[in-house]
Amino acid sequence: MTKHVAIIGTRGYPSYYGGFETAVRHVAPHLADEGWDVTVYGRPGQERLEDPTLDERVTRRTTRGLESKSLSTLSYGLTAVLDTIRRRPDVALVMNCANGFWLPLLKLAGIPTVVNVDGIEWQRAKWGRLARFVFKSGARFTARYADRLVFDADAIGDYWRREFDETGVMIPYGGTETVDLPLHAADAHLEDTPFALVVARFVPENTVPEFLVAAERIAARHPVVIVGSTGYGGELDDWAKALADADPNVHWLGHVSDDDRLFALWQHAGAYFHGHSVGGTNPALVQAMHCGAPTVARDTVYNREVLAGTSARFVQPDPDAIADNVIAMLEDPHEQLVIRNQVLDRARTAYTWIDVCDAYAAVISDEAGIEREQMQEVAR
Repeated sequence: MTKHVAIIGTRGYPSYYGGFETAVRHVAPHLADEGWDVTVYGRPGQERLEDPTLDERVTRRTTRGLESKSLSTLSYGLTAVLDTIRRRPDVALVMNCANGFWLPLLKLAGIPTVVNVDGIEWQRAKWGRLARFVFKSGARFTARYADRLVFDADAIGDYWRREFDETGVMIPYGGTETVDLPLHAADAHLEDTPFALVVARFVPENTVPEFLVAAERIAARHPVVIVGSTGYGGELDDWAKALADADPNVHWLGHVSDDDRLFALWQHAGAYFHGHSVGGTNPALVQAMHCGAPTVARDTVYNREVLAGTSARFVQPDPDAIADNVIAMLEDPHEQLVIRNQVLDRARTAYTWIDVCDAYAAVISDEAGIEREQMQEVAR
């Protein structure tokens, strides 16, 4: 018995663009292990085919779309859905509720759908009025036409119950267990020095502007490492570069694609600031916890859910509050040690990839109308 699942809505497999792509790198091979014929749809040039973790059992298909900020998700989603209908899988796993517009097509074709709704995109400051309307409309289509919803945090599920009167299953993101790593050669000057770290895409809702203001105060006493960029240049990139040029204690690394280098920074940081404010379980925060990063987080319902049971500090998006709390943590080695152990324990019990993959396998099998145990038996 071979069953086919199509995964729609990411940039491909394997890809390292964002949280959806990270999840698919783990979920797709896991489904193959359980006997599924897995197809992942993607975009041209977005897959890292030299990746040593690539599983050749996973079929990769690219479709055409419009490369624009506002239309790429919708256009690539549509062409992937049309190709999926031609191939008639037993179930489709759809990432991003913006693809909700195309769910009626899958329903008409008799293909059951499991939809990861993502965060609340229409609340993100980076989107204009039209894009927010499109995301909210896509969410309404998703609420109406999806067979099963997946939320990556309980708080996201609560929002969908209030806003759309819909329920679903909560499946968060996982993180990678890490061994102790030395700092990258380019970061060796930070060895044995308590430094502040921020890792974020440069968008306002990640509290980047407030942190850049705070960085000037923090850098007067401790090194500050800034990882991230807008990806296309702009005011925030210029600001980070100017800070680094003016102060030898500020180090702007831009985007870091080397996982070992990034994991080592999280492991060695004296304080990690996590400023993400929109969305549910944030993959970067989960990975930072797996690295034992002593965390100062923006006070949101999502960050409190992920860091529940730890002594991580929570702050308002205010530069002085950020600077005060980061400096206090940098100058308290005992607090750093306590929080390192707590976030590691929390990550290992609540945010592991094996649990995430098992949860996806269970819900996909259920929507396909098959017994998961039968699939596992065939795979053996």
